[in-house]
Amino acid sequence: MNKLFLLPPITAIALAGCTTMDDLPTERVGETTLLFANGTPAGTVQLLSSGQTVTVAVAAVGMSPGEHGFHLHTTGKCTAPDFTSAGGHLNPGNNTHGSMSPGGQHLGDMPNLTIAANGTGRAEVQLEGKATDVLADIFDADGTAVVVHEGPDDYRTDPAGDAGSRIACGVMKRV
Repeated sequence: MNKLFLLPPITAIALAGCTTMDDLPTERVGETTLLFANGTPAGTVQLLSSGQTVTVAVAAVGMSPGEHGFHLHTTGKCTAPDFTSAGGHLNPGNNTHGSMSPGGQHLGDMPNLTIAANGTGRAEVQLEGKATDVLADIFDADGTAVVVHEGPDDYRTDPAGDAGSRIACGVMKRV
């Protein structure tokens, strides 16, 4: 009879070891609305945190079909028409640009955003690094902007991937 009372605690301990990082709840920690230079909405971006992972989730609208460079930029400022107020790519580690760079990419580098024929696109990108460090870099004193470029990033040209003009921008806000 006493052995039956031990079964639930032993089972609970055994099952606790089966939990993975994927089982942790996902929390929305940041968001922005992307805007074109004329103020028209170009989509939304969310920052999602789960355990020690931060994911950028974008839903774009009204863009030209094809590949577009998509990056986090150093300053949370989006002054139209060219959005250069957003500064360069977010690069706290002073790495060179692009996933094809021998020195490794910087935090602001993300894969190209693919836009379908109907002008929409979706992507989710896991950022490199521990969530606490990544979020501290994104939500630093001058903030961070999310920028979409007119052309594709070549993943190697330093410092910006030769992706062309900035066509949409949004300032990331903590939620």
